Amino acid sequence: MKERRAAIAGMLLRLRAIGLDHRLMEALEQIPRQNFVPVMHLFESYERGKLPIECGQTMTSADQVARTLQELDVGEAHRILEIGTGSGYQAALLASLGARVTSLERFRTLVEKAVIRLATLELGNVQVMLVDGRSGLPGQVFDRIVANCVFEEAPREFIDQLSSGGIMIAPVGPPDDIQKLMRFHKIGSRFEATELFEVRMQPFIAGVSLAI
Repeated sequence: MKERRAAIAGMLLRLRAIGLDHRLMEALEQIPRQNFVPVMHLFESYERGKLPIECGQTMTSADQVARTLQELDVGEAHRILEIGTGSGYQAALLASLGARVTSLERFRTLVEKAVIRLATLELGNVQVMLVDGRSGLPGQVFDRIVANCVFEEAPREFIDQLSSGGIMIAPVGPPDDIQKLMRFHKIGSRFEATELFEVRMQPFIAGVSLAI
């Protein structure tokens, strides 16, 4: 228990040094990251690196999640589309910020586990859907979109799903190499793109997984 408190404190000190918005820091303090980590990796919950989770997927480091959400600039009551639920940790942070979150995931096991974890924290403003997410949710409009899987080029098909002035953050680049995390700001009918930092994230896989 003492070691876990020290690890949490260490993570929060690292993230404060980035200069995060106070609301985001409060969310990071309130959401217990260890609740979203497989049991065998509990002692690594607050370290800098990625962690393996179910279905052969990975859980992005808390540091990268924090930097991403800082750039996403989430406001209360924003409508958020998350592509790739994973463990559900990022969705929990978004919900803690007061956003209304729709999260898409292609693995049924990850959907089921994320729903349980979010319900345990009584976060009712998140909807997790079993969808591959490649095309988002056509016909719906969101204030913010965050993708946790790689696009090989700028995801222009999402312009119609962003509200005026909306922001999308997504990794862009080769699926098997280093990518750039990009911030796309919708201006009229186009994107204004800004490079944020280098990442290495997993590629999109089409379709809903039938096995797991």
